[in-house]
Amino acid sequence: MQRIVYTLLTFMFVSSVFSQEKVSSLAIQDSIKNLKGRIINVNDKKPLQSAHIINLNSVEGTITNSKGEFQIPAQANDTIFISYIGYQSIKLRVTKDLLKGNELEIAIHEKTININEVTVKAHNLIGVLVIDAKNVPSDQFARIHIDGLPQAYEVGRPQTKDYTSVAGAFFNPLDFWYQKFGKKPKELKKLRKLKKEDRLRNIMEEKFSREILMDYMDMSRKELNDLLKECNYSNNFIRKASDLQVIEAVLECYENYRAIKKGKVSKDKIRINDRDKN
Repeated sequence: MQRIVYTLLTFMFVSSVFSQEKVSSLAIQDSIKNLKGRIINVNDKKPLQSAHIINLNSVEGTITNSKGEFQIPAQANDTIFISYIGYQSIKLRVTKDLLKGNELEIAIHEKTININEVTVKAHNLIGVLVIDAKNVPSDQFARIHIDGLPQAYEVGRPQTKDYTSVAGAFFNPLDFWYQKFGKKPKELKKLRKLKKEDRLRNIMEEKFSREILMDYMDMSRKELNDLLKECNYSNNFIRKASDLQVIEAVLECYENYRAIKKGKVSKDKIRINDRDKN
């Protein structure tokens, strides 16, 4: 008899928990609406096609159509990131009023960029592909692969920092970033989603601003660049890589370093800040 009562109580408890979770899930679904809007140039009011719209909370993205229009799932208190090449990016905090179905009209400003000096170098090309290919200077940074690790490391200019000593290793910035990432699992999941989903990958592949990465990782641009350098990425890569490539680089470096810290990969398999010896 006691066993039957215990079974019934367990069943009732599980059913109650399941019901609460179902109600909570339905409540969240009901609160998610389609935020509709239109992106235009603040000066001439012309629509901006292919502007990037990303919900930083749910990590969902879309682009504007030929009329500058978009719609994206959102709920109150979400943050929407809006960007367009050559224009100032903005963040929009979603309120309940914005989700009532009225279309927003969002005007953004063009960026003003001052170019101090441009240097043009000639390479004496003659129009014959076989010969010209030899005359064009090649990228001095090569990528190498290490057995057992998916990440390709760059070998280029010698780096000035030395973490081979005991004192240097104690202050190794990678240890600091590893601890920081370890406390931010949600942010890492968002980066993985940006890397995984096709639509988001396409958006991030066109971006070079690093703004979304800096927001998720709570880093300044300098801190992000320093992290990439500590992961053995060259200045050339840091300067030219798309946001998608930087996301992949950061995630791979983190996974590899975590493997080392947990002893799954021996340290002689990977050497952070490995320098060229001339």
